[in-house]
Amino acid sequence: MHTGKIIGFCGSSWRPAKPRALVAAVGETLENRYGLSVELVDLVDAGPGLGAYRRDDLDDPARAVLEDLEGADGLVIGCPVFQGSYPGLFKHVFDLVHPSALRNTPVLLTAVGGGMRHSLVVEHQLRPLFGFFEAATVSTAIYASAEEFVEGRPVGSMLEARLANAAEQFVSLVHRRSAAAQSGVREPANFGEIS
Repeated sequence: MHTGKIIGFCGSSWRPAKPRALVAAVGETLENRYGLSVELVDLVDAGPGLGAYRRDDLDDPARAVLEDLEGADGLVIGCPVFQGSYPGLFKHVFDLVHPSALRNTPVLLTAVGGGMRHSLVVEHQLRPLFGFFEAATVSTAIYASAEEFVEGRPVGSMLEARLANAAEQFVSLVHRRSAAAQSGVREPANFGEIS
């Protein structure tokens, strides 16, 4: 079954970054267990042109990242936690995404913070953001604390179990969306659209 383009997007503005490593680990699981290829992009790829105030003012690298997100058939999202929330540049990217571009798109949420006190960021910050876009977020989100990384890679049986569960849910949504598209099932209209 054709599953289309899966994008792993990391909201870190530097490399190496633990959130990117977590998104990459999800990508490896999706590839090894389910044969899904994940293309990684992040704020570094967008470059300084991302600082534009309007979408029309983005330079080519920043526009390419935005188009990757909007054109994806599935998204693995990762971000660092700053001051109890996602970073401003991460949010700025999604401020530029068209409101209907991610409707029904399967989304797997991940975040990395300094400790467990930030673990609800995925539920209280990321999930509502993608709820606005009417994306299909998987029920299991993955939060990792900095201590769950060894030599830049996420480790630990609890983290691996969450990752495996979220990946399975994500694949189910991707396959369901792909099957609907192949059968010609039309996605429901957005409540906010005017005909």
